[in-house]
Amino acid sequence: MTFVASCGSGRGSAVTRVVGGPITSACMQAARTGATLERCGCVQAVANDSLSSSDQRRGAAFFTDPQRAQEIRQSSSRSDSEFWERWSAFSQKAAELCE
Repeated sequence: MTFVASCGSGRGSAVTRVVGGPITSACMQAARTGATLERCGCVQAVANDSLSSSDQRRGAAFFTDPQRAQEIRQSSSRSDSEFWERWSAFSQKAAELCE
């Protein structure tokens, strides 16, 4: 895991942290519009708080294979359904926090 922090000086300065992991890597490699290191790192930080490392690795594959996400969502497997509930909750939280 990588942490990068930058600080400005004076009033209104901000600290930006970028968290590295499987979601950050997949997000950046997918090169989608709006996929900045800051945004992908934010999504990774939410993943770290919301998902196990195995869930993160499993979900990271969706960035390069969106059809896989659809297959899991539609699966009748209990483990897939449970994963999809966790992934959906994570996705909603990331969308709210990482705009």
